[in-house]
Amino acid sequence: MGGAVSAGEDNDELIDNLKEAQYIRSELVECAFRAIDRADYYLEEFRDSAYKDLAWRHGNIHLSAPCIYSEVMEALDLHPGLSFLNLGSGTGYLSTMVGLILGPFGVNHGIELHADVIDYAYQKLDCFIKTSDSFDRFEFCEPSFVMGNCLEIGAESRQYDRVYCGAGVQREHEDYMKNLLKVGGILVLPLEEKLTKITRTGYNAWETKKIIAVSFAPLVLPKHRENGKPRTVPLPAMFEVRSLQDLARISIRQTLKKSVSGLWPLPRRVGFRGRSRMKQRREHRDSTLLTNRYVFMSRLIPGPLNDNNHPGTDDEEEDCRGVCEREEDEVEDDQDGRRKEDRVLLTEAPVNLLRERILSLPLPEPLKMYLLYYREK
Repeated sequence: MGGAVSAGEDNDELIDNLKEAQYIRSELVECAFRAIDRADYYLEEFRDSAYKDLAWRHGNIHLSAPCIYSEVMEALDLHPGLSFLNLGSGTGYLSTMVGLILGPFGVNHGIELHADVIDYAYQKLDCFIKTSDSFDRFEFCEPSFVMGNCLEIGAESRQYDRVYCGAGVQREHEDYMKNLLKVGGILVLPLEEKLTKITRTGYNAWETKKIIAVSFAPLVLPKHRENGKPRTVPLPAMFEVRSLQDLARISIRQTLKKSVSGLWPLPRRVGFRGRSRMKQRREHRDSTLLTNRYVFMSRLIPGPLNDNNHPGTDDEEEDCRGVCEREEDEVEDDQDGRRKEDRVLLTEAPVNLLRERILSLPLPEPLKMYLLYYREK
């Protein structure tokens, strides 16, 4: 499933294409997508395919197409402090993007059927926390993953504000999924080949909206146990009591972020390459047409009359052609200059202003590292 938008040369260009095709429509979702490079969740030998609008699978590891994740993120209508449950959490790519929006006081849980995929997800999560500057740009709600079948969640488990299921759901399991929601909550799932948004408007009241046609692998049904007793998946605790030390770190980091918020560059690359290749071709075409139109029109419009009321001389025509040639040269030089400027902009190393601010504080080194979550530069 996928292929709805053109492939990008990098993560930013992929997001540009998703925006242009109206899959990404809100600034909050755009920032989350730009903050996390999709290629980081691919195996190294498959990274060249990361920026195509296609699903990817290798063994038990799976990523949906970018256009699907875009529609899911928009439909979930996320904001800070919500609780989120990801059924079939996979690599953790979606859960990590959701965590950037939920903030430090949200809840971010995932259930995954395969133990090797959970190990992979925690490996990618650890890499994101330790190495990505996006961790310092956002207030992050770290996801927790448990192994099990999402159809075996205990009936006594708490309900969530937002739920997403990443596998095809049949009608017989629709009510089960709905019961995972709080009143006012939103469930997004592939229901009978349609990505569907279900909002719980009351205890027994629901609103359903079909989003787009999709094709997902179906849910894996639970296996029967030999003793006949149902197996239940223990979800992580909904709310954990945080230490005063941890709360102080969150508060200090929030205060420091506010002091540098106006100075921090946007979490994306800028320059000529930041626009899609389609837009680059369109701009080149328009500038060429403008120059050619000037040449064409200059040949149609008679030149000024001289003192003897005759049209301009050949020398004057030569002057006109010279002007046109200089215009063409200036357009080419301008395009070359923008390309050179683009290369400079794209190679500039980003500055983590929050990190620099913390390191400049007159504090003991162990306390600075604690405020940095012991992250390496």
